[in-house]
Amino acid sequence: MDAKSIRRTFLEFFQSKQHAIVPSAPLVIKNDPTLMFTNAGMNQFKDYFLGNKAAEDARVADTQKCLRVSGKHNDLEEVGIDTYHHTMFEMLGNWSFGDYFKKEAIEWGWELLTEVYKLPKDRLYVTVFEGDEGDGTELDQEAIDIWKGLIDEDRIIPANKKDNFWEMGETGPCGPCSEIHIDLRNDEERAKVDGLGLVNEDHPLVVEIWNLVFMQFNRKADGSLVSLPNKHIDTGMGFERLCMAIQQKESNYDTDVFQPMIQFLAAKSGKEYGKDEKIDIAIRVISDHIRAISFAIADGQLPSNNKAGYVIRRILRRAVRYGYTFLDFNKPFMYELVDILSDQFEETFPEVISQKDFIKKVVMQEEAAFLRTLDKGLAILQKAMDAASDKTIVGKEAFTLYDTFGFPLDLTQLIASENGFSVDTAGFDVAMQEQKDRARAASASEKGDWIDVNDGDSVEFLGYDALESDASILRYREVTEKKKTIIQLVLDQTPFYAESGGQVGDKGILVSGEETIAIFDTKKENDLIIHFANKLPSNPSAPVVAKVDASRRSLTENNHSATHLLHAALQEVLGDHVAQKGSLVNEKHLRFDFSHFQKVETEEIEKIEKIVNQRIRQNIQLNEQRNVPIEDAKAMGATALFGEKYGDFVRVITFDSDYSVELCGGTHVPATGKIGLFKITAESSVAAGVRRIEAITADAAEEYVDEQITLLQEIKELLKAKDPKKAVADLVEAKAALSKEVETLRNKELQAVKNELASKAVAKDGFNFIAAKVSVANAQGLKQLAYDLKAVVENMFLILAADVDGKPQVAVMIDEELVKAKDLHAGKIVKELAKEIKGGGGGQPFFATAGGKDINGLDAVVEKAQELLA
Repeated sequence: MDAKSIRRTFLEFFQSKQHAIVPSAPLVIKNDPTLMFTNAGMNQFKDYFLGNKAAEDARVADTQKCLRVSGKHNDLEEVGIDTYHHTMFEMLGNWSFGDYFKKEAIEWGWELLTEVYKLPKDRLYVTVFEGDEGDGTELDQEAIDIWKGLIDEDRIIPANKKDNFWEMGETGPCGPCSEIHIDLRNDEERAKVDGLGLVNEDHPLVVEIWNLVFMQFNRKADGSLVSLPNKHIDTGMGFERLCMAIQQKESNYDTDVFQPMIQFLAAKSGKEYGKDEKIDIAIRVISDHIRAISFAIADGQLPSNNKAGYVIRRILRRAVRYGYTFLDFNKPFMYELVDILSDQFEETFPEVISQKDFIKKVVMQEEAAFLRTLDKGLAILQKAMDAASDKTIVGKEAFTLYDTFGFPLDLTQLIASENGFSVDTAGFDVAMQEQKDRARAASASEKGDWIDVNDGDSVEFLGYDALESDASILRYREVTEKKKTIIQLVLDQTPFYAESGGQVGDKGILVSGEETIAIFDTKKENDLIIHFANKLPSNPSAPVVAKVDASRRSLTENNHSATHLLHAALQEVLGDHVAQKGSLVNEKHLRFDFSHFQKVETEEIEKIEKIVNQRIRQNIQLNEQRNVPIEDAKAMGATALFGEKYGDFVRVITFDSDYSVELCGGTHVPATGKIGLFKITAESSVAAGVRRIEAITADAAEEYVDEQITLLQEIKELLKAKDPKKAVADLVEAKAALSKEVETLRNKELQAVKNELASKAVAKDGFNFIAAKVSVANAQGLKQLAYDLKAVVENMFLILAADVDGKPQVAVMIDEELVKAKDLHAGKIVKELAKEIKGGGGGQPFFATAGGKDINGLDAVVEKAQELLA
């Protein structure tokens, strides 16, 4: 059975058990401050477990894209080294929200594995929770009794809290679980050692394939457990491991999930997979990592230098490093794997094939950039080896290579060992721990339990139609961050828009009797709207009036609606390939990121601006449609954003059905005329294949135009010219002429200094020595003087102490033959001389420079130069 059939069979099986088949959530999580990436199938259902939202279907099944490369669940360092860990993987799951419980979950799981997939029963083992005295929980006898009817009792293994009690996090829904393990060893190995003793012992062929979680408790902030009002089922089965078991392979990488990419890499590198462990690891790493990278980009997360983008960039660089070191790839290569990947997942995850060209371009540019960085890093490493006095590279230097240039420690160690060096790994670990401690301190947050105030579970958002409403506080909690305590409030109904889709959260006030509480932000945690305040009303159970800052909301709406008009204009001017890749909308300005692989030219900017302003002047009325079936919205041509999770019903925002139709949950102007004026203020690159436009609207745009007109008038007055453009052009031309004249004079002066110094060269021990104090206009002049002297003085050893426009510099130049004959190094000499000017520097063996702070030390540099050669 091939991988596609295995996946299809799983979904069809649970569909036959009345489960709704739902799409995977994006890899990159939004509106959940506790997670960066989707790392388990249950993430998209957290609100159902938490009781924040009622499930539309009591039974669902899916295959979920997961990424485990950060935080508690981090498998990155094991990937490629073993044969069963991955960064990105699929998790097959079936779910019950207050419907069926242990009996059905266990019996259906056994039926699917043994009767449908035909896995041999004598190779399967199950674990059950043995209880935990500290939590006051008992042995899961209910699960044991159900399993006894399906499997021999000696294959049922009690296991501890670490292995068989699943928790969402430090707090929240949790419960005992029952894992199904399979022994994939050959019959000879099984005869020697019973698989029973290898369960949960990290054996590569005795592995867990399915975890059945019985969600029945809630973990409180004090660590105690309370029963949930409803019991839920949450299961997760690793798709790649399941394929290994069904296809009777000994490695996930031997299945048809990975083999197409592995064979491609082997052919491209001219190396055979399965012959050399180092080469095999490199090929596995690359085959795994391209999946994580491609799916993240498809879901809207581009490689960058912070947060989730930084994680994706590090994964990519890890793969490139393996290809560079072990497969001899010194040019971009990973992007070619995207074609294979997109074909594999066309049926299941069409977002990859629909963005294939964009993903390839992003990956290729990231590869090329890192290969250039790799060269820089190697140069830094060479300097570190040059500076090492005892053949040991300082741990802090190794960490800098890791942190700044993406060099994993093992790469630094490999290169060092090839050159007869070792690495201070203890020092590296110290530097790494210091960084982790800084990050942990910066992100430290302590959340108290939610305290219920009034009855109610659902939260109604009224902000599309009202800016003020009566409300009741349902619950609140205290959150301490950086020693500051704030209050988070949940209302039964609210006009406050929570930050989402690029639009900032509303600010405003809560009025409780005579008391006014400032709301300084509104955010979503999963689908829960949370209001941020610095204090709690004195009587939190009393009714309140929630009032949004109307002026701020109005300005924000201007900018949000303008992004929709801008998006459509970009597609009209640049092409249909333009897709939104991020946005920021607040009361001051808008920022819009989009896919495009070249600078947007001035003429194009002018066209885009003109189109948007025409649409504003047309005063197009907003057509807002709520609760539109997703398929109907797609039929209308509505633009959906990659990486967003849409439900069965969506909100459609239209400004002229022939111009702009988008799925959007944000707030908008009633008609485009309210925006007033649209002005682009900047265009730039933010990532490979992604450009950014920044713009302003309404009052801010008018003020900007007024400022520009005033500035132009002031320039006219300064130039005393009716045509400021011509006057400035004349000034530029005159400046260029003067600069050329000054350069000519400087060159003449340099030539005179050169001739004078050349005439004073002193023959000494087979070379011509020059040490002198000089004055030059700039650093380039000092370098030119050194090279000009080299051209006329044979076997030269030159030391110049220079006053460079009032700043001290030192230059050392040594003839190449002299460097070899006398084992000299200009870089080391200049470092010693730079001490006299309180500075430092370095360079190549034949030429090096240094700068400093003390210009009075230049005479001492010349004296020391004479002493060095005495």
